[in-house]
Amino acid sequence: MPANIITTDDLREFKMELLDDIKNLLSKQATGKLKKYLKSSEVMDLLQVSPGTLQNLRINGTLPYTKVGGIIYYDAEEIQDVMNSNRVQHKQNS
Repeated sequence: MPANIITTDDLREFKMELLDDIKNLLSKQATGKLKKYLKSSEVMDLLQVSPGTLQNLRINGTLPYTKVGGIIYYDAEEIQDVMNSNRVQHKQNS
C-alpha cells in the first residue's frame, strides 16, 4: 500500500474547507430561526391575515407594535405571547 505524504499546505486547505462547511451549516441553521422584529408583510404571512385584519389587531391593541420612520415593526416574542394568551382549549367530555 503506497503511503501518502500530507503537507502543511494540505492541512491548511483542509482547515479552510472545514471552516467553510461549518459556516454554511451555521448560516442555514440561523435562517430557520425567527427574527427578533418583523415587518407587517412578514406578520401577515406568519399569521395568514389580510392587511385590514392586521390593522384591526393594531388599532384594538391586540398586537403591540413599534413605528420607526413610517415602517411598522412587531416583536416576534410579543406575537407569540399574544397567540399563547388567546389560546382556546375545549374540555373533553368523559
